[in-house]
Amino acid sequence: MNALVVSAIEKSFGPVDVLRGVDLEVHGSEVHAVLGENGAGKSTLMRIVLGLEHADRGTMTVGGKPYAPRNPADARRAGVVMVPQERTLCPHLDVIENIVLGIEPSGPLGVLREKDAVAVATRALALVAGEGRIPIRARAGAMSVADQQLVEIARALAQGGESARVLVLDEPTASLGKSDADRLFERVRALKESGLAVVLVTHFLGDVRDHADRYTVLRDGKVQGSGDPKTAPPEQIVHEMLGRELESVRGEADAAKGGAGYRGEAPGGGAETLLELRTVAGVAKPRAASLTLKRGEILGIAGLVGSGRTELLRAILGLDRVKSGEVVVTAPRGMGLLSEDRGGEGLMLGRSIAENIALSPRGPLFVNPSHTRADGARWISELSVRSSGPDQRVGDLSGGNQQKVQIARLLREDFDVLLVDEPTRGIDVASKAQVLDLLRELAGKGKGIILVSSQLDELVSTCDRIAVLRRGELSASRPATEWDEEKLLLEAAS
Repeated sequence: MNALVVSAIEKSFGPVDVLRGVDLEVHGSEVHAVLGENGAGKSTLMRIVLGLEHADRGTMTVGGKPYAPRNPADARRAGVVMVPQERTLCPHLDVIENIVLGIEPSGPLGVLREKDAVAVATRALALVAGEGRIPIRARAGAMSVADQQLVEIARALAQGGESARVLVLDEPTASLGKSDADRLFERVRALKESGLAVVLVTHFLGDVRDHADRYTVLRDGKVQGSGDPKTAPPEQIVHEMLGRELESVRGEADAAKGGAGYRGEAPGGGAETLLELRTVAGVAKPRAASLTLKRGEILGIAGLVGSGRTELLRAILGLDRVKSGEVVVTAPRGMGLLSEDRGGEGLMLGRSIAENIALSPRGPLFVNPSHTRADGARWISELSVRSSGPDQRVGDLSGGNQQKVQIARLLREDFDVLLVDEPTRGIDVASKAQVLDLLRELAGKGKGIILVSSQLDELVSTCDRIAVLRRGELSASRPATEWDEEKLLLEAAS
């Protein structure tokens, strides 16, 4: 039976047609992937399904009954729930408190019924993580990213209650390493087998091929293709997403494989050293990291989630305390960080594109707003940011375009060293290619770049040298031509 049916949905924002007659059928006991470039209409469609937006035309049914949610509470009552891409747990609360947040069972005078809260949380966690897998009294902020993701799913199911029918997962593996992603999909498979319909919104074609039963591609607000991802060639799906061919289905040129071969050889020994780490240890991680970064090269850092990659970048920049060792910066123009948490650290989502680009510790005390807008417009044009102009709120942009705004701020400052943390997280195939091409171009112009990525293929095809961070210890770097994805994974997991 169809758990969710979307028929001829249309939605416009002013003169822009975002959805144009979209049809989607999601069956019970299946994982249905929804694919498309940033701006294709995926987010708007999901917002309509979840009651966050209202369609201009079209109809929906859930479980065969008419469905037109006025708000997210209506959607939850109908059994339609979502886990957003950005983590929303309250880090200071424990697992139980997070799961029942907003649906707290209470007695007279609003007093929490503790026993009932424990029962709700335990039941939801058993569905998602298995019995006893996650301690219910653990503080959310102290848990691994992978376990936080499972708690997010448990909370969504608890909000849907006994009537939960449709679970929407928005980029669930964007911040997970491969082993954690595999464990997550084991639990998704169990939920599917229990009868739940799972809508998987993702940019990872590997996740779609390995874990989805069917897929639907949106482009320019219309359905461009659908089918069985196990029989559809990846090249076909990419063509449906983009309306054109890419040099490879990963969004990068296979001809570039080997990193330095894309731009020529890596800088020789005579190139200027911009940054050196000498046995650096942080408070928790890294435990020991030594590296040298030269002008004009991209140094990749591979490692499993939890290995200390982000902590390494934060220690280099001085955001986290260095317990021992030495960070030697000789870059005349200093260093800038592109944070993996663009919503929490990298951008002010409620402010305009121009304001975000202009944010700088080096900026003047007084700023002319017209100059700020003009500068924003220049960078929008320079990086092809898809927007209505420099005054548009950054929070209204797609993930790929938000990432470009982060990069624009770094370029405006003209830093010599760029510390780039998961630059393609949660963005589409075409935007990934643009971001990685831009990093290569910047290195070609003399920037020194440290690139952290969970996508091992990106490291192999983009970097000149790659080092592996394993349990907080950084290995000696080797030319990217000596690595492939399997070798990197084995090194990181050993």
